[in-house]
Amino acid sequence: MKLTEQRSSMLHGVLLIVLFSCAAFYICDVSFVKSLSFSPMIVGIVLGMLYANSLRNNLPPTWVPGIVFCSKRVLRIGIILYGFRLTFQDVTAVGLSAVCVDAVIVMTTICGGVFIGRILGMERNIALLTSVGSGICGAAAVLGAESAIKAKPYQTAVAVATVVIFGTLAMFLYPALYRSGVMDLSPDAMGIFTGSTIHEVAHAVGAGNAMGTDVSNSAIIVKMIRVMMLVPVLLVLGYCVSREAVRGRGTDADVAAGDSRSKISIPWFAVLFLVVIGFNSFGILSPDIVDFINVLDTFLLTMAMTALGAETSIEKFRKAGFKPFLLAFILFVWLVTAGYLMARYLVPLF
Repeated sequence: MKLTEQRSSMLHGVLLIVLFSCAAFYICDVSFVKSLSFSPMIVGIVLGMLYANSLRNNLPPTWVPGIVFCSKRVLRIGIILYGFRLTFQDVTAVGLSAVCVDAVIVMTTICGGVFIGRILGMERNIALLTSVGSGICGAAAVLGAESAIKAKPYQTAVAVATVVIFGTLAMFLYPALYRSGVMDLSPDAMGIFTGSTIHEVAHAVGAGNAMGTDVSNSAIIVKMIRVMMLVPVLLVLGYCVSREAVRGRGTDADVAAGDSRSKISIPWFAVLFLVVIGFNSFGILSPDIVDFINVLDTFLLTMAMTALGAETSIEKFRKAGFKPFLLAFILFVWLVTAGYLMARYLVPLF
């Protein structure tokens, strides 16, 4: 195939994903979908999976490179631009207690999830992606980790499905428990609890708004601080994956200590994500421009999610089995229990 034909075929695949992404944005404007606080990213992966299990075999295979391009390159651009949603001023706004709670939640959820996944005999990548998604920021964290560890599309789709299910459950459960008095927390403490334990940013916004402005403000800021913790997690994951790859080559002289260090690859999109946060902290760009970038970023991430869904068939879900959802449930119980205890007893100490 000539280079021109290759580019044309790739463009067809990209345009297909763009079309699905536009549809995802349109569906998100439907009142029922709005009430669930589903982001276009979530709708996009559903549309992609519907395509994968219906029309996929009727379209030219030459379109596949364009779909893969969206799931890899476009994804990394989207993760970098996600930094425009954050500033370092957000960290100081909520204080040290929120940062400590976020750090404990992220570390224990990821490490504990990987350990439990090993006990359950799960695929390591699915266990890791599910744990990262539960511990940090849902689908966006799964996408970032997927790019760092080079997971298979169906593994990413399974992990996203678990965090969507339990994130949605939390969005409805938290306001009900708060309004009924079961969770006897101050508005600030409830905001910290919500932001540090709920899965998706959209779910944190939905749950916070249902509990009032005082809760919502703290919840969103704490949630975004948790998103920032994606950077060190991705750097650690990239380092570990590279070390394993080096070790897997054997004990030849070319894998000496010094040489192995030079082969460690760093997920630079994570570093650029942090750089963008720093740039955004100076407030150089006008709010209108930042809002436009955030909308563009949401569209790019929706494209990536749709492309990942397009690579995921029902058979691959069956292959993953029930265990990922069991792990996600265990992590959900942990988040609710540990988050509540820390919000009730740790936060007042600061």
